[in-house]
Amino acid sequence: MSEAGQFYLGCPVWANKAWVGTFFPAGSRAADFLALYSQRLNTVEGNTTFYATPTAATVARWRAESAPGFKFCLKFPQAISHQHRLRGAEAETAEFLERLEQLGDRCGPSFLQLPPTFAGRDLPVLLTYLDALPQRHAGYAVEVRHPDFFGGPAEAALEDALRARGVARVLFDQRGLRSAEPLDAGTRAAQARKPNVPVRFSHTAPFALVRYISHPTLAENAPLLDEWAEQAATWLAAGDDVYFFCHHKDDRYAPALARDFHTRLSQRIDRPPLPAWDAAEPPQLTQPSLF
Repeated sequence: MSEAGQFYLGCPVWANKAWVGTFFPAGSRAADFLALYSQRLNTVEGNTTFYATPTAATVARWRAESAPGFKFCLKFPQAISHQHRLRGAEAETAEFLERLEQLGDRCGPSFLQLPPTFAGRDLPVLLTYLDALPQRHAGYAVEVRHPDFFGGPAEAALEDALRARGVARVLFDQRGLRSAEPLDAGTRAAQARKPNVPVRFSHTAPFALVRYISHPTLAENAPLLDEWAEQAATWLAAGDDVYFFCHHKDDRYAPALARDFHTRLSQRIDRPPLPAWDAAEPPQLTQPSLF
């Protein structure tokens, strides 16, 4: 029987002022957010690196402030993926890879989010780019957004190629968000910002990287979280690592969503408890009474 894989649970960011007094202790300073976050959850999406490659000094600080065992899953800069579209981006790629190396054992899988216009005809460009990357223990993941990759020969070719290289397909699930009535500005903005693509459960690497985009009312996510808990438990039992990221429309309740998912997963496979934090249960977590 194989040894169970490692489970990593996190949010899109580690710094959210709305978490002070709930996820973070009252009075917490912004300078302490990363240290506090890494004591409560063990991974984070590094969306900040999409907009700019951090300096060496910044990455050194991230490593120093984060808890042992913590993993950063940094997104490739948009200069590589969107501006250069993976061509002629050697200098930008080398700089980004240097930052990954700086993280050392804090470095989790890094992921390449491709633009919505990156279609099936562009697959050879992606594969050439991936083949030029150095092999890293933490690995790489790719998020595709063009309809070509959600049915038909381009999807099959993509997954075969990723599997042959041990690269994960980012599993992007926005069914919760899409099922919500757009009654408030935050929900409308989130629905407009996210690509409307179907969910996939493809497994192309020794780890899975899931980005779960939730319904604004946390209780409405229960069936989907149960579905993912079953899938994650299966992968973990087979010895594969799982990175699961919980998104909420403004991420105020992303930690509560993460704790809910951890509880559901723990009902299916033995997991150590999450550290305690100060978060009160938000109103959206439970269904309102009918009486």
